[in-house]
Amino acid sequence: MTTPLSKAEIAMATDRVGTHLVSEENGVKVWHLRLAPGETLPAHRHERPYFWTVLTDGKAVSRQADGRILDVTYRAGDTRHMSDLSPDTAFVHDLTNTGEAELVFVTVEFVR
Repeated sequence: MTTPLSKAEIAMATDRVGTHLVSEENGVKVWHLRLAPGETLPAHRHERPYFWTVLTDGKAVSRQADGRILDVTYRAGDTRHMSDLSPDTAFVHDLTNTGEAELVFVTVEFVR
C-alpha cells in the first residue's frame, strides 16, 4: 500500500515537472520525463498551463496533495491538457513508474 504525500513532501515540492528541462524560450518550457521501473519523480507543483504526451506504454502511481492515490495506465500517444492552471489553482503530486519498462513523457509548460 502506498502512503499519501506527507506535509513535508508537499512543502518541499519544486517546479521541476520533468527530469530534464530541454528548452526554455518565448514563454514555453519543454521538459522530458524519463522514469525507470520503480523510479519516482518527487513531489512537484503544476501552476502553469501545460500539456503532456506519453511516448511509451506504462503504469504509474501518483500521490496527490489532497490525499488521493491514483493508479494510471498510459498508452503511447496519450495526451492531456491542463489549460486552466495558475498559482491559485495549482496542484502538487509525485509520479512513480510501477511498470516493467521505462516511462517517457514530453511536457510543455506555458510561462506567463
